[in-house]
Amino acid sequence: MSDAFQIRPIRFEDNAAMAAIIRHVMPEFGADGPGFAIHDAEVDRMCEAYDQPRGAYFVVERDGKIIGGGGVAPLENGEPDVCELRKMYFMPAARGIGAGTAMMQYCLDAARSFNFRRCYLETLTGMDAAQALYARSGFKPLSAPMGGTGHFSCDRFFILEL
Repeated sequence: MSDAFQIRPIRFEDNAAMAAIIRHVMPEFGADGPGFAIHDAEVDRMCEAYDQPRGAYFVVERDGKIIGGGGVAPLENGEPDVCELRKMYFMPAARGIGAGTAMMQYCLDAARSFNFRRCYLETLTGMDAAQALYARSGFKPLSAPMGGTGHFSCDRFFILEL
């Protein structure tokens, strides 16, 4: 396998692969109980869920296989100028090859193109590599959650001025 990968918008036929990735990666970090994104209805229909105004979801493809994804959409119950970085998860094959950094750029570029002024995200203690990526990307920690995502088990919150 090469380290080469491509990032592209999600397609309907990618739904099952992304649902499987989310259901594989989240438990790896202890994020499979109540109050985590693994239980969101959109997990099984990511393409349709992000086919909305000011929403975009991208997948990482390597050697013809989907190995990760990430997206942005308006923050649920949030201010209109705030988007949320959502459902950004990668299989081990996508880690350490620059896919996270590249995906972050795609997502933040999309957020800016939708005229969001801030990007919010929620995560969990223990997702250290992800939090290092957020810090490198300029995200700053928040002391409390924003909006109302329903992800009450997340315990780390970040914001980025776009």
